[in-house]
Amino acid sequence: MPQGTSAPHPAASQRAPEPRATTPQKTYLCIDLKSFYASVECSDLGLDPFVDNLVVADPERSRTTICLAITPAMKARGVKNRCRVFDIPASMSYIMARPRMRRYMEVSAAIYAIYLRYVSPEDVHVYSIDECFIDATPYLSLYGMDARTFARTLMDAVFKETGICATAGVGTNLFLAKVALDITAKHAPDNIGFLDEAAFRREIWFHRPITDIWGIGPGIAARLAKHGAHDLASTAALSPQVLYREFGVSAEFLIDHAWGQEPCTIAEIHAYVPEGHSLFNSQVLPEDYSFEKARMVMREMVDASVLELVEKGLVTERISLGVGYARQADALRGAQTFEGGHGTRVVGPQAHGERTGASRKLERRTNSERLLMERFERLFDEVARRDVPIRRLSVGFADLLPEAHATATLFDDVEAEEKERRLQEALIAVRGKFGKNSLLKGTSLQEKATARERNEQVGGHRA
Repeated sequence: MPQGTSAPHPAASQRAPEPRATTPQKTYLCIDLKSFYASVECSDLGLDPFVDNLVVADPERSRTTICLAITPAMKARGVKNRCRVFDIPASMSYIMARPRMRRYMEVSAAIYAIYLRYVSPEDVHVYSIDECFIDATPYLSLYGMDARTFARTLMDAVFKETGICATAGVGTNLFLAKVALDITAKHAPDNIGFLDEAAFRREIWFHRPITDIWGIGPGIAARLAKHGAHDLASTAALSPQVLYREFGVSAEFLIDHAWGQEPCTIAEIHAYVPEGHSLFNSQVLPEDYSFEKARMVMREMVDASVLELVEKGLVTERISLGVGYARQADALRGAQTFEGGHGTRVVGPQAHGERTGASRKLERRTNSERLLMERFERLFDEVARRDVPIRRLSVGFADLLPEAHATATLFDDVEAEEKERRLQEALIAVRGKFGKNSLLKGTSLQEKATARERNEQVGGHRA
């Protein structure tokens, strides 16, 4: 029996999957760029990521900062991906490369362009900066290749032009392709895993830990364990009624995936239109912040988000605020931890410290900075604690609609709002031409303010 598996669940064979309508056999690829950020740095420096030790992390931050990526060479020496700098053995020498998110985006776009030489954009779903799904079904006959050869062709083209190694999963649906990438590809000599429903039951059904499976984190795993399910075979053996009582409508995903099924296609992903629209802005503060300093940062976040609403021509009818607090040392004693291949982390209520928050519906649809700031300040004063250091903030705008749907009241100061709008439009124009830091409010020049630094970041990291 393969490593990482367990004995079959005795009830697993007592229930057959729900029959689905017969559809033509599909072939999907899920391609991942191996240790992407670290591989880009190695490629630019003329290093070999399978030989040289390199860490992508900001050297200006403390040793508790998370490594965004490490080379496969370091993984082979026992260092966990997404570890913290202090987790790296003191005896190990390595290069520390500062994150360059714009560079990684450039390389990712170049690799996407390589894929488009072989397939249509309608058959590609970009899952993340370093991972994508491809519906290979129509191209196998076009190029006279089997799925493994086609995957190898794409991977070789990427390596030849960028120096980035890739791994791939091949499956008869999107879920199987992803699981093949995550679990079986790492054991394949050519870095290509393959799963159809039969292979899935042989190789994955009894695989443990169940958290290795796409979409199943420690929280879902703990809830399944309450019912004696520790792998997908035992999950498939559970009564659907039990799963629906535990997970609600999300049970449909678990039932499908427990049987290796996934009805969604790339075409359906592209055609999906969400019923509602929202905008969220969140950040982890660089250190413990007092109530007053966190309130200042919250104001900066609201300023930035309101400008985004104005620039996109949207109005909101509902706001939300979340405040997360520093973890207290006594709360971490006896806390549950989870090892998911990306370093050990705390899970459960102690994972991120306490959190408070709330949402409020507004009396009108608006993108007025004055009105929204007033509501957020009131909400912050209401929900934020003053006796515990603050480490995380999030602000959100929901129920977004085009400005044509804005509403007004008899008490609105129309002249003041028009003046505010002209100022916002001027600010957007100047920042668009000269950069976000070309015009700042005085608040952003105060100690502990974060807007200036965040304006120079991409995805929360150095550009």
